[in-house]
Amino acid sequence: MNIAPVNGIDICYETFGEPTDPAVLLVMGFTAQMTAWGDEFCEALAAADRHVIRFDNRDCGLSSKFDGIAVDMAALMMAQAGLGEAPPAPYTLSDMADDGFGLLTHLGLDAAHLVGASMGGMIVQTMAIELPERVLSMTSMWSTTGNPEYLDSTPEAMAALLAPPPEDREAFIDSAELSRVWGSPKYFDLELARQRAAESFDRSFYPEGASRQLAAMAASGDREAGLALLDLPTLVIHGMADTLIKPSGGVRTAELVPGSTLLQFKDMGHDLPKPLAPLVIDALVSHTTHRVV
Repeated sequence: MNIAPVNGIDICYETFGEPTDPAVLLVMGFTAQMTAWGDEFCEALAAADRHVIRFDNRDCGLSSKFDGIAVDMAALMMAQAGLGEAPPAPYTLSDMADDGFGLLTHLGLDAAHLVGASMGGMIVQTMAIELPERVLSMTSMWSTTGNPEYLDSTPEAMAALLAPPPEDREAFIDSAELSRVWGSPKYFDLELARQRAAESFDRSFYPEGASRQLAAMAASGDREAGLALLDLPTLVIHGMADTLIKPSGGVRTAELVPGSTLLQFKDMGHDLPKPLAPLVIDALVSHTTHRVV
């Protein structure tokens, strides 16, 4: 693991493959540590001659935490329901996008291929809109545009996402069962989910960051106008069985970005099950061949 001083904070990151290969920056989603991009996935992508970079978003994993900065969760939930303004946020998706660019600068990279999952998809969309000259291509996975009409979760999935995590290690591992509600129904592996929960807990259990990341998404608004102006190779990946961000989020993203490609998987939920990983890697390798440095 490595630490990069970025934007006045520390970002924990890791790389795979040769630095001389085309750079692919992997951006993970809400409360998820960079290790959610599994080692096997990163190694397979690196084996296809890509320089893979993964990192912990701020307020997550081993990157800097904004301890003690509170968010009015009641007001945030009301705003999410369309019943008032979002409360002040300690940071926005633009700040998180700047973290990604800062990491690229730290690594001596002028530009990279961006791949973001869920909230990470929102971050890479923001990166592409704000500094397209530093983006070789964009891949948005299981994500949406910021328009509330296309953030359509089932009540069960949203309840599972926002449930306070148990502070006891064994109870936290047991709570991995909750991820079944948005996982790929054909491929959900409870034993693997429990293993990943244990690894996540042991590496960095930090539920406090969730409210601030949620506030960042709420405060950042709609990206639709910016997406419609993009002129770069764009791939949108979405699972047809996604209950957390329903397929309409991916469809809308692809509709807005000129010339984008939409790749939908019938048996994929809001996760990347091992049986589908090779197909996603093949798609990423093909997509990131568009432009290299």
